[in-house]
Parts: sequence; C-alpha cells; structure tokens
Amino acid sequence: MPSIASHVREVPANQIREITQAAWAAPGSIVLSIGEPGFPVPRHILEAGMAALDRDETNYTPNEGIAPLREAFASRFLSHNGVEVDPSRIYVTSGAQQGLHLAMSMLLGAGDEVLIPNPGYPTFAMTARLVHAVPVAYPLYPEHVFQPRVQDLEDLISDRTRVLVLNSPSNPLGAVFSEALTRDLVDLAVRRDLWVISDECYEAFTFDVPHVSPARFDGRTAESARVVTSITLSKTYGLTGLRIGALVLPPGLGQEFNNVMESIVSCVGASPQYAAVAALTGPQDYVTEVLAHYRRNRDAASSALASKGIPYLDAQGAFYLWADMSHATGGDVRSWVHTLLSEQGVAVAPGTAFGSIGEGWIRIALCGETGPLLEGLSRLPAR
Repeated sequence: MPSIASHVREVPANQIREITQAAWAAPGSIVLSIGEPGFPVPRHILEAGMAALDRDETNYTPNEGIAPLREAFASRFLSHNGVEVDPSRIYVTSGAQQGLHLAMSMLLGAGDEVLIPNPGYPTFAMTARLVHAVPVAYPLYPEHVFQPRVQDLEDLISDRTRVLVLNSPSNPLGAVFSEALTRDLVDLAVRRDLWVISDECYEAFTFDVPHVSPARFDGRTAESARVVTSITLSKTYGLTGLRIGALVLPPGLGQEFNNVMESIVSCVGASPQYAAVAALTGPQDYVTEVLAHYRRNRDAASSALASKGIPYLDAQGAFYLWADMSHATGGDVRSWVHTLLSEQGVAVAPGTAFGSIGEGWIRIALCGETGPLLEGLSRLPAR
C-alpha cells in the first residue's frame, strides 16, 4: 500500500495510554496511571443534556458554540481569573485536546517552532508534529522545583519560534506558577513576539495557592494581545467523555477560528453544550467536594511515599503526585512500570511519557478512591 505521511510516523506513542490499556486488560489491577475523575456526574448536568435530546436538538450548532455556553464560560473566566472577556472571544471546542489542535493549527506554520515543557503533557509534542511544527522542549529541573526559568526559555528561542506553551497547574507535576513567574513569562512572550497557549485544564484545583492565568497580564487590543487560553470541563466536572472545552482567543481571530473549526469538526454537538451550561451555571457542590477529596488523597499519598523514603514533588495543584523512583527503575522507567504492573498489579504513568527529564520518575493519579490509591502505593519498593 502507499506510505502514510512522514510527519505522522514521527508522532510517538502515548506511554500513558500504553500502560493504562495494559492495566485495563489485566483484571484486578489498581489503575493510578490515568486522570479519570471517579465521582458520579451531578444529576442536573445529565438532565440538561438529555433534555436537549428530548427537544430534538440534534442539528448543527454554530462553529463557535451556542450563545448561552459562551456566556457561561465568560462568566466563569471573570469569577475565577478576574479577567473580563466578551463572550464573542469564547470558542467552544470538543475538549481541551481539540482546543490545543485548533490553536496550534491557527498559530503555527510548517517548520515553525513551539516551546513545550519537559516534563509536560505528551500531546503538546504530538499535536505540534501533526500540524508540521517542531516541538522544542524547555527544561523543568528538579533542582528548580520543576518551575520554568526565563533564561532557559530565552536560550531556546530562535527566529523560527512562534508559540510558548504554558501549563499551570501542571500535568504531570502538580506544580503551580506564582503571579510573579506568570507575569515574567508573559513579558518574555511580549519581548520576543511570541504567542502564548495557556493550558489551564486544572484551574479549579489548587491547594493553598491561587491559580493565576496568564490572561491577567495580556494586552486588551488585537494589536497587543497574544494569550490563547484553553479551558475544559473534563476535569472540573468529571465530564471527560462529553468532550467540552473552550478557547479564549485574543480579539480579531473569530473568522480564522471558524475556518479551522469548520475544516476539522464543524461544530460541537448540542446536547453536551447544554449539559455544560448546566455545569457552569448550576450548583457547584461537585467541584467543592472533589477538591476536598483530591486534597485528602494528596496528603495521604504524600505520607505514604514519605514513609517509604520515596522523594516526591509537593503538589500545589491538579490531582497528581510526581514521585522519584530512580532507586528502583534501573534507568528505564518505561519498562519498569510494566514490570510493576505484571508483578504487583499496579499501574502508574512513567515519567518519560512527559519528556526526558522524567526518567526515573512516575506520575500517580489521585482522583480515585483513597483505599485503592494507598494499597497501590504500599506495593511500591521503598528507597
């Protein structure tokens, strides 16, 4: 048969899915490798989606999403981030991952470079390659508490660099950017004339520190604005399967977004959008309750790791713990997690799924029940 496109062959396998699918195929495994919220979705959200189907709302929606949802997202952005945006700048997407693809499709040309974190979520690099761009990893070092340094970024910027990807709270690290660091990163993008894509999937989940959106420091005109914010309901409300997110775009990019959206998926289905309206505008008890649960799991898991002498990064956000298992992995954490699964029945994500600096580290998901989490951690080899 004819060969497939060369740039598709360059997209690496997602090691998170690799170990998780192996765990799903092994009955009785404790799965700590994937960030799937484990709480039932509130009934009022489900009923709003079902009501849309009962009304036969099954036709096309606008490229940019239905007006009530755009307004609800804008209201959330103001209340949570302190940034007022006109609903006309909100564009509904089929989850944050499609939002990332749409944003990169708009902002990157063939051969353009995009700065992505190492360690960072694997689809940053995967998506860049799919749009013929070149991912350039910027380091997040353990000795700097896995926070980006402006000088490290400066050293990587070339005349082909177009986009800086930021992620706070971080998946996989649980790290959160301070206000000062966030401002410095936006200032760098202004100074070097870069777009910023800010992945804020976990903006609802921080522990004792605020979430600071780069949009707070963005320009307010089409000439000065450069921050594209990606938000989602997948983690906040446990709606991973409904695939609802949004991009907050700088002014003046609406037609370009609609063109790209039309060519990829046309529009997001009506029923999930009405469910999303209910999630954003209805009772917020779910968010409060799961945040408290994630905090308890973080504290319990941190104590469990400490009792075994296993170093870890103190998570300030998201629902993951980043732990150093280099004493056991033999320099090949990707292989080691499969051994752990086969011998101990526990699946964790290998740090190399997120970049070369992740060698020897693992990501532990904290979003499930506490009992299986602690049982799984009890099976890790002590240091």
